[in-house]
Parts: sequence; C-alpha cells; structure tokens
Amino acid sequence: MIHRYVLHNDAICDASHLALSPGQVGLLSGWGVFSTLRVAEGVLFAFERHWARMKRDATAMHVPLPEDSESVRRRLIALIEANRVSNCTLRLVVVRNGGGMWAGPSNGRESDLIALTADSKEWGEGAKLAYQENGRYAACPFAGTKILSWAANLTWLESAQRRGFDEVILLNERGEVAECTSANILIANGNEVWTPPLTSGCLPGITRELLLSDVQAPGIKVTAKAFTPKDLEAAEEVFITSTTRDLLPVVQVEGKRVGRGDSARAALAAVFGEYVRKYLAEWRGALAGG
Repeated sequence: MIHRYVLHNDAICDASHLALSPGQVGLLSGWGVFSTLRVAEGVLFAFERHWARMKRDATAMHVPLPEDSESVRRRLIALIEANRVSNCTLRLVVVRNGGGMWAGPSNGRESDLIALTADSKEWGEGAKLAYQENGRYAACPFAGTKILSWAANLTWLESAQRRGFDEVILLNERGEVAECTSANILIANGNEVWTPPLTSGCLPGITRELLLSDVQAPGIKVTAKAFTPKDLEAAEEVFITSTTRDLLPVVQVEGKRVGRGDSARAALAAVFGEYVRKYLAEWRGALAGG
C-alpha cells in the first residue's frame, strides 16, 4: 500500500487528490519510464545511477525528462519527509503527455513526473522461481529499457505466485536465461560469477551494474556471459539481485532444488553492504551540510 502523499511535478499532494487525465497519452498506453529506488536513512541510494538509466530509456522512448536531476532529488527528499518514512521503497515515474490521436488538451507540460513511496517488502531468505519461455525478445530495439508497459511481467508473476513460486525466470527467443520480471539473475561456480549480458534482453539493473563495476570481492570475478537453464540448474550457486532485494539466494526452480553453496554470493553481499553503508554516510553528511 502506498503512503499518503505523492509527488506530482512540483507539488506534494494527498494520493487521493491526484488529478490525471486520460488525454495524457502515457497513462493509457504505458508511454513512459520509471525506476524503483531504495530509501535508506532518508537517502536515495544510487539516485544518480537510476537517473542516468531513466535518461537513457527516456531518450530511446521519446519521453521528455526534466533537465535538472538535482531539483528532482530535492523534491523526492521532500516527499520522503512528508510521508515521515526514512526507510522505504520509492517509485519514480515520468509519463509522456502528448502524441497520437488520443492526446487531450495540453496541460502545458510535455511529461508529468510522479513519485510515490511504500513500505519495503520482506523477501525472506530465499526465492522459488518458475520459468517462462519467450519472456524476452532480445532482438527488439527496446530490449533492456524500463518502461511503464509492465502488464506482461505482472501477469507472469501473478500466475507463478498462484503456483507457489516467488518470481519468474524469463527466457529469450534463443532459450537463454535473460532475467526475472523485476530482478537480475546470477549463477556462480567457485569464484566465477556470471550474469546474462544485455544482449540477452535483460534490463541493466543498478545492483547488477554495481556488481560488474564498483563492488568487487577479493578473488571473485563477476562477468556478463550467456547461459541456459541447464547451466543454471547445474550451478553451485544461484541468486537474484534488485534494488529492494540486494543479493537474494534462489533455493528452487520449478520445484527442483538448485545451488549447493553460498560462498560467492555471501562474499559479494558483504562487500555490497559495505558499499551501501559508505554511500549512505556520504550523503547523510552532504544533506546535513546542505
């Protein structure tokens, strides 16, 4: 359940009072971009990385994005303060307003920025996954863009949850593992950790990005490499990553036990946790001084 107040462009208002129009084309067609951020101790974790990805995706989808990211950051912090939640999950959305035959009278903005917060979800100690064939089309020019057209993901997830699973592994048209509906996936054998490359059709998740760049555990190598369900089921470790899950072990796939260890994931999780703590400390200092 979302919290009481939402951000609508420059104003913080009661969620029940937010007024939007069907003529804002992005609302009914899913023409927009979004990102989900972790709010920890009042800090928007990795905001600059989320914004950079939104900017890439908005350019690809012709969605006008506000120019001043720091102004957006300040408004998001004001929303967090209005909702009196220093630890939560925040959804940031930019919806395109015009274009096509169903556009309504202009509201004076090319796009609307909307943000809302909710309590963070408890994911448990491990995930049970199902498979979905042809869940990603890697050859699509828009593969890897995080857009508002999310209904297919939600439908696959709901169907899997009705069967007793937590998430869904989406396979691409080549039968390779791409990602989950809202998480990236990794496997490990010894000190070698693989995650599907962007050519698989997966989204470039922020936690995935950090594991491939800034977050490095001694002796462990994380690389982007294509793999199949057979490779996944034979791997020593399987885990998923997302902004709200960190590095969550996978314990079953389609009812079959997977993974025989946890050393690589645990080492990466420890380094990632330290990275988060340092980031939060730096930004708490900046906010206190600003």
